[in-house]
Amino acid sequence: MANVSLQAYKVSELVFNNKVNGKVQLKLSNKVSHNVRYKGDSTCEATLTVEAHDKDNKDVLNLKITLVGAFRIINKVEKEFIHVETFRELHSFAKALAATITGACGVPPIILQNIDIEKQEIYRFEMNSKGENENE
Repeated sequence: MANVSLQAYKVSELVFNNKVNGKVQLKLSNKVSHNVRYKGDSTCEATLTVEAHDKDNKDVLNLKITLVGAFRIINKVEKEFIHVETFRELHSFAKALAATITGACGVPPIILQNIDIEKQEIYRFEMNSKGENENE
């Protein structure tokens, strides 16, 4: 059962640099970050940033996509469940964008790997209204 419902999303940042010349073999490295800000008990905003670049030379090929999604919280559950669900929703859009953008730019599409977020360690920081970490 879904605990959140995506109301809207937008691409807040999109960077793609392609300076590949000739036939080269690239070794891609991926980086992902995800943050959820709660706005009361019934809504939250999630930000997902995915990056892919050549391990040996970031300047040759790199891609960065940042998505921001507005979610309605359907069921009151622990924040970790909301974090996981918002990540899954936004990551699927990021994967589609990465493949579409890179494929349309004349390089083989970058297919971002699936991430089993439930097996990842989630670092949780509660922020107050001033944007300060309440755990410190």
